[in-house]
Amino acid sequence: AAGGGYAQVVPMEEMNLHFTGDFHAITSAHNLLAAMIENHIYWGNELGIDTRRVVWRRVLDMNDRALRDVVTSLGGVSNGFPRQSGFDITVASEVMAILCLSSDLDDLKKRLGNIIVAYRRDRSPVYCRDIKADGAMTVLLQQAMQPNLVQTLENNPAFVHGGPFANIAHGCNSVVATTTALKLADYVVTEAGFGADLGAEKFMNIKCRKAGISPDAVVIVATVRAMKMNGGVAKADLGPENVDAVKAGCANLGRHIENVKSFGVPAVVAINHFVTDTDAEVAAVKAYVEEMGSEAILCKHWEHGSKGVTELATRVAEIADSGMAQFSTLYPDDMGLFQKIETVAKRIYRADEVLADKKIRDQLKAWEEAGYGNLPVCMAKTQYSFSTDPNLRGAPTGHSLPVREVRLSAGAGFIVAICGEIMTMPGLPRTPAAEAIMLNADGEIEGLF
Repeated sequence: AAGGGYAQVVPMEEMNLHFTGDFHAITSAHNLLAAMIENHIYWGNELGIDTRRVVWRRVLDMNDRALRDVVTSLGGVSNGFPRQSGFDITVASEVMAILCLSSDLDDLKKRLGNIIVAYRRDRSPVYCRDIKADGAMTVLLQQAMQPNLVQTLENNPAFVHGGPFANIAHGCNSVVATTTALKLADYVVTEAGFGADLGAEKFMNIKCRKAGISPDAVVIVATVRAMKMNGGVAKADLGPENVDAVKAGCANLGRHIENVKSFGVPAVVAINHFVTDTDAEVAAVKAYVEEMGSEAILCKHWEHGSKGVTELATRVAEIADSGMAQFSTLYPDDMGLFQKIETVAKRIYRADEVLADKKIRDQLKAWEEAGYGNLPVCMAKTQYSFSTDPNLRGAPTGHSLPVREVRLSAGAGFIVAICGEIMTMPGLPRTPAAEAIMLNADGEIEGLF
């Protein structure tokens, strides 16, 4: 996530590998809690945890599909009580979300303590603070709570802090980094990852709600190649000029523009330029965006650095200073949890309905009765489509949103709705990037791009 070309933050190699160890600290803190739960049960289970209802899984910062569903504690009495569990990737950890949403170390400890780790036979919750793990977890995360200061190739400062994926988590950097930056600079640009139906929606409905901040402008990054792909062109055929496919795919961009504007925030489109883009294709995107009541600006920052994006930066600053934004979240706190899921599904994804069986609906009602009904929802969904079908491109309507599982992140302060076939522990592709990464004869890292 260091960028590329002349639009890059450095040190790139460290950023893309271990960096400052934030992810390792989160992984350690998360798995410490898992170990302490098992240990508590082993030494007599004073809290009366129902071992069938331990909901705290383990995490690993690695794509490993073999760990999605596992059985632990095999091998005899000394290894504990066997039960079914599993692993998520570290970015999906509630500890990652807590780190990114906490305002300070005291808030961090409080949120960690509020994590629900299991239930008793009477369905009453057992919290992290009951296991007495919150203090040690805070110690492990003490340094990780500090935003990491890096710089661009042109010596501009940037914070890199946190990394929840927007397809399976809330997709935003830390509140601490953003609020610190707001005190240090006239303009702060922050990313909300993946498509705007995921990252931007969660930035508005979760991060802004929790942190008490609001954006003055939104930049939607688009590419000609993405328009072609949403217009039906295969990935291998994106190079040749195809203006008709660009026009057909622009409906996807239009949906994002409408969605962002529905939050009361003006949107500018940045066309991230590729050398294969033709003038006619770029012109088609600009014309479409103008029809949508916004403007698109061609950006060549990869090739030229800040000189290639000056027009965009100037225009965004003008809009931010204009006071045009009238920001509001998509739904109020007191709306029902299932209604919040429906609101996102219908207004952002343009789904006709949400499909959820009685077990899921009952679980949401139980959380409302337990006092969690005011929480926002965090949708876990493919980033490749507005629907849950990654192959359904463009701007589909008339589809259904299947919710197969819901999870309560009581410490982070949201409800996760897992939709379609999305996995919180990804698998590696047929040809993993790791196959091309190595040290050369000079001891330099190659293959990260």
